[in-house]
Amino acid sequence: MNEYYYELKIVPSCHYDLFLDLVMSLTEDAVEELDNAIILRSEDELDTVLEGVEYFTQELTNALGEEVTCFTSLEKIENENWIQKYKDSIEPVDVGKFYIHPSWYEPKRDKINILIDPALAFGSGHHETTSSCLDAISKYVKSGDTLIDVGAGSGILSIAATKLGAICDLCDTDEQATENALINFDSNGVKPNKAWTGSAVVAPQKYDVVVANIVADVLIMINKDLKKVLKDDGILILSGILENYEDKVLKKFEEFQIIEKIAKNEWRTLVLKGKK
Repeated sequence: MNEYYYELKIVPSCHYDLFLDLVMSLTEDAVEELDNAIILRSEDELDTVLEGVEYFTQELTNALGEEVTCFTSLEKIENENWIQKYKDSIEPVDVGKFYIHPSWYEPKRDKINILIDPALAFGSGHHETTSSCLDAISKYVKSGDTLIDVGAGSGILSIAATKLGAICDLCDTDEQATENALINFDSNGVKPNKAWTGSAVVAPQKYDVVVANIVADVLIMINKDLKKVLKDDGILILSGILENYEDKVLKKFEEFQIIEKIAKNEWRTLVLKGKK
């Protein structure tokens, strides 16, 4: 163990999930999420990651036409057993019918257990958007339903649906995310029906349930793809939506009935059904 390690703290003003995906693509080290901050620790210097975050912040501002800021701090810290400290900081998540826990916690007998090690995944159930989607899946997904998880990340949502008896496909435009999702499926003793790196537009069928936990701008951009793969009477679960983007997203899906809105802090998850 080296005498020192480096800790990079990243606190974006908005588009948190985009920054999280960026950091996960730039490093294979453990990433901690805490109070809307992304914390990266490594025995290697993290200047390259810091430069990448700063560049991404400026490019995102240019692309969106709105100011995006990101607080960063990089410290050199005397080493200790920070891997154990990291493990100690991760608490299981109890949401809906599910109990999401890392491998160093015991499963619960009265819950559907999902094993996710956060250091290896893009989503572990702690973020409001993920837990809201798990709430919705608990309520609206039935055994035998066909489901596609669009932008699957860690695969936690399609794993949950599979454990309820649904037949699940998943896709993500990030190859590393797809690979991690398959690893997490294997760790949970289940398999997806189909999984691919790419978009929903190449899906082989229409589904009873379409889940997309991404960000509002992307949901707006791919709205036609999501509609194309949803059965006429199907359920559409949209998440990753900040409160002030809710109306913009709903405008793109105005032909659907609103079954439920799930609010957790500033995040919104929309459950839509069929056409009006």
